[in-house]
Amino acid sequence: MPKVISPFIKTSSLDSKKLYLCVPARQDIEHFISECVRGGVDLVQLREKHLEALELIDYAHRAVMACHDLGIQFIMNDRPDIALEVGADGVHVGQDDVPPKLARRILGQSAIVGRSTHTSQELTNSLSEPIDYISAGPVVPTPTKPGRKGTGIDYAAYATSQSPRPVFATGGVTPETIPSLAKAGVRHFVVVRYLTLATDPYRAAKKLTEAIKQSIDQS
Repeated sequence: MPKVISPFIKTSSLDSKKLYLCVPARQDIEHFISECVRGGVDLVQLREKHLEALELIDYAHRAVMACHDLGIQFIMNDRPDIALEVGADGVHVGQDDVPPKLARRILGQSAIVGRSTHTSQELTNSLSEPIDYISAGPVVPTPTKPGRKGTGIDYAAYATSQSPRPVFATGGVTPETIPSLAKAGVRHFVVVRYLTLATDPYRAAKKLTEAIKQSIDQS
């Protein structure tokens, strides 16, 4: 499979990102992001499917300010228009969202544009899209993506081996599952519930960070 690299790709900056937090709107969003970043999170996405635009803009403003105060890049899920409004660093779009080409037109060449992939065909299609990274998964079924079957570790490994861009594995990422993902070649991880449900997000993020470092060092 040919590895076609987009002229927009910012591989060098994203290669260093290992722990990508995907967080819904929550009242303590600034404190929560701060604790997660303190524990090792190095990229943050706001993913919220159930709010009207004005309320979503408010949460996005709060999240982007918290991230930028911490020196962390902020990605908006689905909505390049809101990403533009709040000064986000980029947007992540799924297969049923606006196409990456349109997101790129709205946000410009310097923005980060990410793309969800779930199958080898979607991966192939992504090779010619103006994006900077892909996500692969969910590795296992997850309540954050109801109705979607798990892709298994094999797809995450395949995507990592074939994509010229950073590949972030998503779905069921925990300290216990990270070693097998790292052994399969994964170097970038998206986490949702392990942090959003944690009573101590700092310690939970630290456990993930330590598991990633140890697993990558050993693989």
